[in-house]
Amino acid sequence: MFEATLLFLFMFLIAACAFFPSMLFPAKSPQQFDATGDFGSNSGLGVSEDSTLQQNFLMHLQNEIESALFPRPTDSILQRHYDALVNAELENRLAAMPDS
Repeated sequence: MFEATLLFLFMFLIAACAFFPSMLFPAKSPQQFDATGDFGSNSGLGVSEDSTLQQNFLMHLQNEIESALFPRPTDSILQRHYDALVNAELENRLAAMPDS
């Protein structure tokens, strides 16, 4: 009886991994990436340092905004509204910055 129960649990685990891989290995959203570790070096990529610095700055500003808000929702419609809220706040902060 113990072997049958163990076999059933093992088969259930395999089925769960096969049908719901995102449950065990959730995909990272672009907002969760570390701004310093995911861009890598610029050598050989053809990306100028200015664009990389700008991208790092925008990512840092977006992470700062998201840290002040509530956690990211799991529902797709609420995620759209959350992204719109973050983008609006990002645009407001960029518009308030002095041009240099």
